[in-house]
Amino acid sequence: MPDQQFVVATIRPWNVDQFHAARPGLPGVWHLISDPDELTMARLASIQPRYVFFPHWSHKVPAEMFDRYECVAFHETDLPYGRGGSPIQNLIERGHADTVVSALRMVETFDAGPVYAKRPLSLVGLAEEIYLRAAAIVFEMIKEIVVTQPTPVPQTGDSVVFRRRTPEQSAVPRDLRTLGALFDHIRMLDAEGYPSAFLEHGNFRIEFIRPALRTGRLEASVNITLATKPGQQS
Repeated sequence: MPDQQFVVATIRPWNVDQFHAARPGLPGVWHLISDPDELTMARLASIQPRYVFFPHWSHKVPAEMFDRYECVAFHETDLPYGRGGSPIQNLIERGHADTVVSALRMVETFDAGPVYAKRPLSLVGLAEEIYLRAAAIVFEMIKEIVVTQPTPVPQTGDSVVFRRRTPEQSAVPRDLRTLGALFDHIRMLDAEGYPSAFLEHGNFRIEFIRPALRTGRLEASVNITLATKPGQQS
């Protein structure tokens, strides 16, 4: 009996690295797709995958794809709470210290499909550290799904939908009142995929990364560039 085929589609480097680290311990034949242009029906037809896994894909998957193949997404909230975009950032902004990673089957409505499994995830640390932690959990879940092939269970309860953050929301809010709130704002944006937390002062844009909360103060690295105004070229 030939080995089953599996696909992992991801665009983030921490998931690509985790794929290569986890691959030797995974059963079957595995294919990595990290370029959205390479995820096509023709490519999947040539593979005939048992599952297509989407850790942190961030691109719309056509309905014909998840209708034809069993496509599994991963979302860092306790679904149906927190459907929608920017889950880590929305959770931190709301004061959550931990969450879960939900593995769910893709359906037409975003983040509404039945759930295969949930695993706890700490929200301590910078966004990139959280993503690295989540990636390790995701590939543990992928192995479990491949081995056990569970039947996903429909979501229950009232849904809460998060909005995807816009670049303008990386600006440090004027209404922050504590160093802890400022620390959370900077750390939740400290990863690839979002503009860093920033302030604009005169002609300058001041970006903050790698924050550390100390007793009575906050330390961070700072990048300063010329701010681009409407009608100007950067």
